[in-house]
Amino acid sequence: MIESLVLCFIPLFVAIDPVGIIPLYLSFTRGLTSEERKKVAKDSILTACAIGIVFVLGGKFIFRILGISVSDFAIAGGLLLFAFSLLDLLRGENPGVRGISGSSLGIFPMGTPLIAGPAVLTTLIILVDSQGFFATLIAFGLNLFVLGVILFKSEVILLYLGESGARAFAKVMSILLAAIGIMMVRRGIMDMVSGKL
Repeated sequence: MIESLVLCFIPLFVAIDPVGIIPLYLSFTRGLTSEERKKVAKDSILTACAIGIVFVLGGKFIFRILGISVSDFAIAGGLLLFAFSLLDLLRGENPGVRGISGSSLGIFPMGTPLIAGPAVLTTLIILVDSQGFFATLIAFGLNLFVLGVILFKSEVILLYLGESGARAFAKVMSILLAAIGIMMVRRGIMDMVSGKL
């Protein structure tokens, strides 16, 4: 059981990429109060958890019923992230405050597709087949717990950035988010093309 947990935990940790999510979280929640930031963190973890559990229990079945593939999911998620980052760059405002309300910021884009995105959902489906439901669910829960602790402690990083640093940081993160969206679309298209060959 311990070996299965380790074999599940490591690929999920890589797929979730808590270190990569921290700067995006800080960018989205810039200008929010401490309580609002904590609510975004909590909502994003709960959203990712709910989506992950659904995919562990019936991911393949859901895709089969809807007639979509993981590649389709990746392309849709990438387009949404790109549109979100573009709105932020063009408006010149913090997306968590003007683009999307703080109450839904934890659901989109944090909960999905950033945390529970195509990479994580695909990994979950594969791990269920190779390691079983329980090991996959426990490893997923442990990863979300680690991510939650990191997000709740992220205010320490904000103290070092300062207001002007946080503003510049947010713009750079929006550009990177656009690049992540394009990358997801590119990978989705490449997977679709290679799947047809």
